[in-house]
Amino acid sequence: QVQLVESGGGLVQPGGSLRLSCVASGRLFGSQPMAWYRQAPGTQRELVAAISSAGITMYADSVKGRFAILRDGAKTTAYLQMNNLKPEDTAVYYCNAGGLLRSGRYSPSSYWGQGTQVTVSS
Repeated sequence: QVQLVESGGGLVQPGGSLRLSCVASGRLFGSQPMAWYRQAPGTQRELVAAISSAGITMYADSVKGRFAILRDGAKTTAYLQMNNLKPEDTAVYYCNAGGLLRSGRYSPSSYWGQGTQVTVSS
């Protein structure tokens, strides 16, 4: 069973930066795609960024140019570098691993982390 643990969330001012981490463990064979989602109160969970086993990335238009998804050398950890944060980025951020990434579209697996809160406010 795959386990995902997110960390790095917190309270930041607009224009600030945060770096989220997602550590994967358990029975995950081979290098798998990973992704970050977010969900604000009263909204549907949305895809923020995804990275394939080959390192190909995709981003939501709302974060492109500000966020970057990265992986460590062992590809067991995914990072979300968040720069120039805006109040509308406020949400719970979730990690997903083992989904399908085809033609710039990510289909999530059933493996989710517990989420980490990101609050952007002055």
